[in-house]
Amino acid sequence: MRVVRPSHGSTTTLYSGRGRRVWESGDGREGRERKGDVAEGPWPVVDAPLVCVIEDDQAVQRLLARILMAEGYRVVSVSDGKHALSVIAEHQPHLILLDVTMPGADGHEICRRLRADPRTFALPVIIVTARGAVEDIVAGLDAGANDFVTKPFHQLELLARMRSAVRMRAVVLRMEEAHAIVAALANAVEAKDATLDGHCRRMAHRAARLAVQVGLRDVDLDGVAYGALLHDVGKIAIPEPLLHKVGPLTDADRATLARHPEIGERICRPLRSARSFTPIIRHHHERWDGRGYPDGLRHDAIPLGARIVAVADAYDAMHQGRPYRPARSREEACDELRREAGRQFDPTLVPMFIDEIDQAEAGLPPGVPLPPAARLFAAPHSDDRIPAPAAR
Repeated sequence: MRVVRPSHGSTTTLYSGRGRRVWESGDGREGRERKGDVAEGPWPVVDAPLVCVIEDDQAVQRLLARILMAEGYRVVSVSDGKHALSVIAEHQPHLILLDVTMPGADGHEICRRLRADPRTFALPVIIVTARGAVEDIVAGLDAGANDFVTKPFHQLELLARMRSAVRMRAVVLRMEEAHAIVAALANAVEAKDATLDGHCRRMAHRAARLAVQVGLRDVDLDGVAYGALLHDVGKIAIPEPLLHKVGPLTDADRATLARHPEIGERICRPLRSARSFTPIIRHHHERWDGRGYPDGLRHDAIPLGARIVAVADAYDAMHQGRPYRPARSREEACDELRREAGRQFDPTLVPMFIDEIDQAEAGLPPGVPLPPAARLFAAPHSDDRIPAPAAR
């Protein structure tokens, strides 16, 4: 393991999960192994979580190290804020215990920098400080901390809060994995069908805005974002000549294309988070009047997310055009939505969608901030590929 070489006044110490001090560097000297109580050779590959303690009080630093090592954690300790970020980048801890008042950079500034970096934005941070006034707690949470522990702290409380923070990090990482899978599937669809270039991204953006206007939040809103991105994933199984066909579609062509919602549902069903969006994939071609496919659902029997995506999908298809149909202007596409309200589309959603189109054209944000998945998928990007999460 490389040794961190801090400048004068800074100390960095690495402890093993067995309670041994592996190395210490500080006071401007190069860190080196200490014989006797030191692990020889390269650091072993272990599964024990690594905790970074950023604390300038050496007594508190040692106390935290003893508590954590007794629970099986590995610990790397940093004595000033200036070098904390480089130590975090090198050792990639699973969790950070962070003091507020330190030389170099205070805890709030460190926390803000971690949240601004895509490599560390999900890293759990617990502030451990003697400053326990309400305004201090609010300031720490506003800076991006996951939790707050006041000195003097109880060991059991600290450990419980750490376990909770680690569980939340696991949830975020699973969301990132799901995002990577969804992004890959969406890009595969667009790569196969050139007419869909950018369609998935635009769909997620418009559908998420309409979902906010309808009142969906959190998991339901994320489900709309996922469903909008993957609504056409079943087209992976449709023959390419049909997807690229120029001119009117025959009845046989339409029957083949009509299979893609059911195929898409089968493709996505194994995903752990699929329950929130597979109904959208299956039912986004249902009609309000019951004449849609694959199940002929009508009115409120059609899932709300599918009704939202149906409006956004139709608008984008009309506005962007298809090989068999020229693009329409924004006004023409909106007029067609109005004509089909109450027949093809939910009549309450059409005027809300057109209002959202007007607001988006004017550069106005949605009514409330979008939650994580909707932000990842719905934000416009310089190119039309769905962004994959940052490497960790």
